[in-house]
Amino acid sequence: MNYTTSETEIEELQTLARAIRLETLKALTGLGFGHYGGCMSVVETLAVLYGSVMRIDPADPDWPERDDFVLSKGHAGPALYSTLAIKGYFPLAELKTLNQNGTRLPSHPDRLRTRGVDATTGSLGQGVSIAAGMALSHRLAGRRNRVFSILGDGELNEGQCWEAFQFIAHHNLNNLTLFIDYNKQQLDGALDEVIQPFDLAAKFRAFGFEVQTIKGDDIAALLAAVAPARGGEQQPLAIVLDSIKGQGVTYLENLSNSHHLRLTPDVQLEIEKAIAELEAAHV
Repeated sequence: MNYTTSETEIEELQTLARAIRLETLKALTGLGFGHYGGCMSVVETLAVLYGSVMRIDPADPDWPERDDFVLSKGHAGPALYSTLAIKGYFPLAELKTLNQNGTRLPSHPDRLRTRGVDATTGSLGQGVSIAAGMALSHRLAGRRNRVFSILGDGELNEGQCWEAFQFIAHHNLNNLTLFIDYNKQQLDGALDEVIQPFDLAAKFRAFGFEVQTIKGDDIAALLAAVAPARGGEQQPLAIVLDSIKGQGVTYLENLSNSHHLRLTPDVQLEIEKAIAELEAAHV
C-alpha cells in the first residue's frame, strides 16, 4: 500500500521533533548528565510514531485499542518522556524531575511509574522480547493493535535479540515493526571496534523480515514506511535507522562518543548554545 505524505504533515512532525529534542536537552542538562547521544538519534522516529502513526489517547493511556510502544534501548527514556509530556500524558514541568528522588521519570522507562509507558525496559535485549509477546497476544486475540519497538545497534550484541527476531519471523508478527537505531556508537566506543555488526539489513532479511534502511532524520521516508498497517502475507518490518549519535545537535554529532555525558562547564556551554538555537527555531 502506498502512503502519500503532505508538506503540512511533514512540517508538523518536524516541529514536533524540534520540541522533543529541545525538551530532552533541557531535562538532561538540568540533571547534569545522561544519555544525550542515543536520545537525540531517535527523536524523529518518536515524532513520527506519536505524532502521526500510532493510535493513542493521552487522556486514557490504558485504552485497550491503543498501539503499543516498547523502547527496548531504555537508556533513551528521556526522549520518550519528552514525547509523552508534549502529547499531554503528563505536564511538561514534570520533565524537570528526571531521575530525581521520588520522580515518576526514572532514568529508564518503568510502566508502573510513568503514565503512557507500555513496558519497563533497561536491561538490553529484553524489550524486544516483550514487544514480540505483545504482538502475539494481539494476534491471538484478533485485535488490530500494532506494536512498535526501537532497539539500539549495540543492543544487538545481546543474543536474546536474535532469539526474539527468530520468534517474530516464525510467527509472522507483521503487526510488529522494529527500528534499529544504527548510530554506530555504544557505551564502550565505536560499534565496529566493539564487535562488527556486519550487514544488518542482510541479517534481518535472512531472519525473515522485510527490511528498509532509512536516514534517521528522514521524517517523510519514516512516515511512508510505517503509516500503512501491515497484514496478510507481509513479513514483519525491520527499519535500519541510518542515524547519527547526537542527531540534530552539531556539537554532539561531532563528539567522538556522546553515549553518556556528564556536564563539565565547557560541555554545558555548548549544550546551552544548542538549546538556545532550538528555542529560537521553535518560536
